[in-house]
Amino acid sequence: MSSSIDSVNPWLVAVVLNTILLGLAWIAPKKLLTPAGLFHAWFLAILIWVTLGWQGYAVVMFYFLVGSGVTRIGMAQKEAEGIAEKRSGARGPENVWGSALTGALCALGVGIINSGFLVPNPQSLILNTSASLSTSLQSLLLLAYVASFSTKLADTTASEVGKAYGKSTFLITTLQPVPRGTEGAVSLEGTLAGIVASVAIAFVGWGVGLIDLLGVVWCVLAAFIATNLESVIGATLQSKYTWLTNEVVNIFNTLIGAIASVLLAWTWITFIN
Repeated sequence: MSSSIDSVNPWLVAVVLNTILLGLAWIAPKKLLTPAGLFHAWFLAILIWVTLGWQGYAVVMFYFLVGSGVTRIGMAQKEAEGIAEKRSGARGPENVWGSALTGALCALGVGIINSGFLVPNPQSLILNTSASLSTSLQSLLLLAYVASFSTKLADTTASEVGKAYGKSTFLITTLQPVPRGTEGAVSLEGTLAGIVASVAIAFVGWGVGLIDLLGVVWCVLAAFIATNLESVIGATLQSKYTWLTNEVVNIFNTLIGAIASVLLAWTWITFIN
């Protein structure tokens, strides 16, 4: 199936597929995206398909569908407590790029490498041909791509499950009990749910061939590191700077996850060699 899809002009497939999906989402009674969010997601989806094919598309769609689903967990209760996502969880452009900017840049990097525009011979970017899948710049970018969405899904799931089901919520910097929904708050229920989510999407990345099994480990570890650092940022800095919105924090969160996965892979490659 993949070979027949790949033989068709990727731009044509991307535009037709995502225009159809945009139309379906537009008329759907339950809105997962605002009108502006739909068009930004349309552009993002085309970029991902053209640069990473259906494999990269599968990862971002898994994130979007599962992330949108967990946002609606306990929605009535969260709205009553004033801790629900705005617009009943419908994503706007700021949410699209807050979640996916890092991944989009990784995908763009892979696309540039594959095009040969800047590097005529992509094989020259191999860092160590005797090591595993994670040894080329392209493979590291693919790892960072999957890790960015593993991180964001872990963060979203941990936050939403924690707000809905967290029995005891603590501020990550002091471990003092705080109300659910407090910036920088963590719970056991949310943390475990976030780990499960990061494992699930990392295995999607592995299943479609973007990363190897070791890459799954790096993605899960990176997501755990980044999600907790995001909580620290929320507890210490977010209230002090007006420009540090949730969307900006999300960009930092996914960027930390992507960089952490690359550093973990790089350290491992260095160690075994």
